Amino acid sequence: MQVGIAYSDPVQQVWLRIEVAEDSNVEQAIIKSGILRQFPDIDLTEQAVGVFGKLVKLDAALNPGDRVEIYRGIIADPATVPRRQMADDDDD
Repeated sequence: MQVGIAYSDPVQQVWLRIEVAEDSNVEQAIIKSGILRQFPDIDLTEQAVGVFGKLVKLDAALNPGDRVEIYRGIIADPATVPRRQMADDDDD
């Protein structure tokens, strides 16, 4: 079956389509995709993963057409970014 693997870092976004066995889980698909070699900073013991935006465990079963997403930690609260930008503009 075909599934997608999605990951983005601050510089680039990657979307891969791969073929996996019918009984594959999330972790197996991520490993098979080769994305861990492409992004050695991905740590599946620390980073959350999901399917179509819903958090899942690495052993979650996949269905044909699923999009597996590897999430990075948030380094800034999106709600505070506009406030920071406004504060920076006031300094001018």
